[in-house]
Amino acid sequence: MTAPVVVARGLRKSYGDLTVLDGVDLDVAPGGVLALLGPNGAGKTTTVRILATLLKPDAGTAHVAGKDVVTQAADVRASISLTGQFAAVDELLTGVENMRLMARLAHLGSREVRTRSDELLELFDLTDAGRRVVKTYSGGMRRRLDLAVGLLGRPQVVFLDEPTTGLDPRSRNALWDVIRDVVAEGTTVLLTTQYLEEADQLADRIAVIDHGRMIADGTATQLKRAVGSAHVQLVLRDGETERIATDGTVPDVRRILADVERRGVAVDTWEVRSPTLDDVFLTLTGRPAEPTEELVLATQES
Repeated sequence: MTAPVVVARGLRKSYGDLTVLDGVDLDVAPGGVLALLGPNGAGKTTTVRILATLLKPDAGTAHVAGKDVVTQAADVRASISLTGQFAAVDELLTGVENMRLMARLAHLGSREVRTRSDELLELFDLTDAGRRVVKTYSGGMRRRLDLAVGLLGRPQVVFLDEPTTGLDPRSRNALWDVIRDVVAEGTTVLLTTQYLEEADQLADRIAVIDHGRMIADGTATQLKRAVGSAHVQLVLRDGETERIATDGTVPDVRRILADVERRGVAVDTWEVRSPTLDDVFLTLTGRPAEPTEELVLATQES
């Protein structure tokens, strides 16, 4: 069995009396995509910052690409890329200039600087925009350029901290396509997100975090099955809703509807529904976490 490329055990982080992480464990397989799903303040960003060596945990251990994030931080940084919620590119430079500047900082050879930059601009559909200054780019284009810059050094692991926050649906879908391309090349991705659809679309596995604790971990299908089965949902004429479990087959749905008709139940509408990640999220968390994590981090950085 292949060893995980990202491993965390018992991560804890507090600021005064506020506990942000309360014993987080996670594993990410090589070439896989783990979505860290949770509401604002759940501990997602803190987890990523520890794994990316930007914060030290109060307790617990973490290894990325076989290196300890505390005692071998420089080695970890050489193996990773981190793309945050806001694009970290120079708006006064062109896309090509940003790429080539960062390629030189990554100590790529002169020939590889041009080759790798052009390759990534094409992959991210930015070749035509490459000669324009970045301040003329849309939000989605800047986010794609930021991700492209992070891939110049061919990192083993890419951390994406809510990369599509604030993007319109079209830009979000375009960035999803790019992330799929990156994963297809064998890169390991840890993605944090508040978007249920994003986790469903991109992740091999989903870990749900709330109030600094991992409360579920599995594939989307496993998590959905854990909270319930498929059901026929009836909206009755008196406004009430009735749910009847089903295996989803035509004969079983037909049997249920025949029984409803036999009972003389007045139904306005009906549909067959399977559990969604929304059902998983609401079942597991019950309510959104308090938005404290971002406030604490902002205070620490000021």
